[in-house]
Amino acid sequence: MLKIAWSEIYAHPLPKNHRFPMSKYELLPMQLLHEGTIEEENLFAPTPVAVEDILAVHDPTYWRRLDKLELTKSEIRKTGFPLSRQLVDREVTIMNGTLLSTHYAFQHGVAMNIAGGTHHAFTDRGEGFCLLNDIAIAAQYLLNTKKVDRILVVDLDVHQGNGTAEIFEQEPRVFTFSIHGAKNYPARKENSDLDIGLPDGTGDNEYLSILTRTLSNLLEKVEPGFIFFQSGVDVLSTDKLGRLSLSLEGCKKRDEIVLNLAHESGIPLVASMGGGYSEDIRLIIEAHANTYRVTQEIFF
Repeated sequence: MLKIAWSEIYAHPLPKNHRFPMSKYELLPMQLLHEGTIEEENLFAPTPVAVEDILAVHDPTYWRRLDKLELTKSEIRKTGFPLSRQLVDREVTIMNGTLLSTHYAFQHGVAMNIAGGTHHAFTDRGEGFCLLNDIAIAAQYLLNTKKVDRILVVDLDVHQGNGTAEIFEQEPRVFTFSIHGAKNYPARKENSDLDIGLPDGTGDNEYLSILTRTLSNLLEKVEPGFIFFQSGVDVLSTDKLGRLSLSLEGCKKRDEIVLNLAHESGIPLVASMGGGYSEDIRLIIEAHANTYRVTQEIFF
C-alpha cells in the first residue's frame, strides 16, 4: 500500500495573502481522494520529529534560535516566511513525515510526503522557503541506524539543492545529484556530488534524455540502498520561479523515469513534494498529482 505523510498543519501556517502557495497542500490530497488515486487509509499524520534527529544534521545554536523564534530580521527575510510558532511546528512535523516515510518505503518499496523537499535548508540556516532539511534528516537517520550503507539523493526541483549539498559535502555515504536551471536561484551554487545545470528554456526531449542516461549510470556507480526523490514541479514552462520549459506530460515522464528505475532496481524510495509556483493552481495540483498517480501505477 502506498503510504503518504500528510497533516492539516501542512496547509495553514501562513497568511492567505502570502506568495507561497500553501493551498496546494490542502488541495492535492483532496484531488487524489476525489479521483480515487488514493483512499483515506493511504494517508498518515506524522507527529513532530525528535530533536535528536534535527541535531544529527542541524547546528544546535541554529535550532535553538529557530525554536525560540529568535532569528534576526535578515535571517527571516532569507527564509521567505514570516517566522511564527505555527510555522516551526509545521516544519518539524514535515521532517518526521519524510523520516517516517522511510519505514513504509522499506515495507512497500515507496512512500511519499505531501510536503518536504526542503533542500535550501543548510546546517546552520534556512533559505528559500526552507527552515530545516527533511531529506538530510531522514537520510542521516538511515545512516545512524545502519539501515543502509549508501544513499542517493535525486533532486529534480528547478532550483539546485544547495542546502542538501552543503550538509553532505563531506559524507561519502550520501551521493547528492541535482538537475536544475543553471541561471536560477540560488545565485551561488554549492557543490553536489553531481550537478547538471541546464540552460534557460530546456524542454522535454533534452531534459528527459539527460535524466535517463545520467540516472541509469548513477545507479550502477553509486549502488544505493535507498533513494530520496525531490520531485518539485517548478520545472514546468508555466512556473513563475522556474526557467525551464517542461510540459505537464514531460514532468510526468520525468517521474516515471525515476520511479521505474527505482522499482526495477528494487531500491526503496521516498519522494518529497518540492516546489511548484505556476500562476494557475490547477496546473500545480495536476503536476503534483501525476507523481502520485505514476507511483500507484508502477508500484501497486
